[in-house]
Amino acid sequence: MSHKIAYRNLPQLFLKARGNLMVHFKPILGHFGLTDQQWRILRVLDEYGQLEPRELCDLCQISSPSMAGVLKRMEELDMIRRSPVSGDQRRVSIGLSASGDVLMTEMAPLIDLQYKHIEQSFGLEAMNELVATLEKFNAAAEETVEHVELK
Repeated sequence: MSHKIAYRNLPQLFLKARGNLMVHFKPILGHFGLTDQQWRILRVLDEYGQLEPRELCDLCQISSPSMAGVLKRMEELDMIRRSPVSGDQRRVSIGLSASGDVLMTEMAPLIDLQYKHIEQSFGLEAMNELVATLEKFNAAAEETVEHVELK
């Protein structure tokens, strides 16, 4: 029996779009021996600098248990470095290591070129609209949205 839901399956559309986008970047990641999760972490650290693991979890959309394992492996591969947070030895800050920074320097032109190819295929205006819409959606998601009352 099928239940008719009036709205499109938005989470499924987001997942499909993400998969369709990542197809264009996976060959670059594979060339450098990176997993998708490692790439997300490198990209965020390159953009934000030093972050605590919980901040990385939020920005990279990686669960805390998964993040711990990925960071351990990345540290073993000398992509990242950990340092204690000033004033609180229990907290650590994660940043790119010198090797991680070199890796980002090598990858950045390839990533930018791939984005340029995508932009050429879909159009600059469409890409700008997509980014603006996603940013607006994500900003609205941070505001209070009424939830269905469950009994």
